[in-house]
Amino acid sequence: METKEEEVKETLENHECNCKKDENKTCECKDKSKKKEKHHEEIKKLKEELVNKDKEIDEYKEKIRYHQAELINYRKRKEEEVTNRLKYANQDLISELILILDNFERAIRLDDNDLSDELSKFLKGFKMMYASFDDVLKKYGLEEIEAEHKEFDPNTMDALMTDNDKDFKDGEVLEVLLKGYRLKDRVIRPASVRVNKLEEENNDNNEEGEDINE
Repeated sequence: METKEEEVKETLENHECNCKKDENKTCECKDKSKKKEKHHEEIKKLKEELVNKDKEIDEYKEKIRYHQAELINYRKRKEEEVTNRLKYANQDLISELILILDNFERAIRLDDNDLSDELSKFLKGFKMMYASFDDVLKKYGLEEIEAEHKEFDPNTMDALMTDNDKDFKDGEVLEVLLKGYRLKDRVIRPASVRVNKLEEENNDNNEEGEDINE
């Protein structure tokens, strides 16, 4: 004897669509199947749309990060430009004042050649004005480039003349022809100098020996 549970199970397993037996009745089995298929398609479509939306969101996030980085870099560049403008705002004026400083130095050097009392007294006032003028420029960041008896530096010096003096090193500055200056950390006028350039000795002993043997 089969139990009721077994009968129900067998009935469900052997269940077939009986809608066709009644022509006036619509097939609910097909409708349910279509609804399920449509539902699955809609879910699939929504998942695809969700994936595409996630991709779009990631792209927008990347663009936002990129534009934020560009904005930060732009602000830094502008801040550096403003800082440099303020830092070297007096460069043109100081460059012109250096020419006056040169004239003071030329006048003062006359005292080295002529030690007469009249000239010395006359140049004494020049020396005082020169010292005051030099102090003012130093307060604004002007600094003389030390060059004499230093190794030649093409970044801060211009070699106008060369000499060959074995008492000094090769590349050593022998004389400063015109002082150079930097404003804070920027060279505004390189020093014009005379540089020692030792001639290279030609070691041709082997060639001379061959000529002698011949």
